[in-house]
Amino acid sequence: MCGRFSQAYSWDEIVAFSQPLTVPANTPNLRARYNIAPTTEIDIIVRTDAGRELKKARWGLIPGWHKGNVKDFKLSTFNARVETVETSGTFKHAYKSRRCIIPASGFFEWTGEKKDRVPHFFSAADGELLAFAGLWENWRDPETGEDITTCTMIVREANAWTAQFHDRMPCMLLRQDFEAWLDGSGGMELLKQPPRELREWIVSRRVNKAGEGDDDPTLVDPVEPKVEKLSEPPPKPPAQGDLF
Repeated sequence: MCGRFSQAYSWDEIVAFSQPLTVPANTPNLRARYNIAPTTEIDIIVRTDAGRELKKARWGLIPGWHKGNVKDFKLSTFNARVETVETSGTFKHAYKSRRCIIPASGFFEWTGEKKDRVPHFFSAADGELLAFAGLWENWRDPETGEDITTCTMIVREANAWTAQFHDRMPCMLLRQDFEAWLDGSGGMELLKQPPRELREWIVSRRVNKAGEGDDDPTLVDPVEPKVEKLSEPPPKPPAQGDLF
């Protein structure tokens, strides 16, 4: 599954990425995020009567029918599996009418043993932003009466190259398919088409944590793979005289 990604771009970049896009009159600064974890607020692109808009949403979809508070909702919904998204009671209504695009500058996956996992960063081979297919919902917090926008990222089986890192990957949309995805005229054929060409490199293990002190540009910089220490020194080569 995809449980960590980055959103680092300017207004000019996001507008060029999603033409047309309605930009607020009092344009707020876009905060670059390099280590986004579930349940935090992210940017999504939605379709409204006024056109496409960039809005904030909690990453981890809570369906509108949920009547309890956030803590009462026990399901893990930051990812939705493409195989069941049309039929799942949690996602099927959003799939029909509340779709979104999640812009991303890249995402992370890990390899290795649990105690010594190595993080890898993936981004578009051409350096452009990626477009993850997503769904959104409006949910009313019964304790505060506040309407909260929540979202999920749709994931699929990994292709042959990314499967060496993880068995799942985000569903990625092509730019020419944005409108068909958002207005509902396109469906599974958009989610199952070959993904964008990606590039990958190892990054700092600081990305294993998610917090205010672990969200800066250096988290996506390439680092040298860790040199493993041997449990005991290698044997010395035999002296020349020992060979005969």
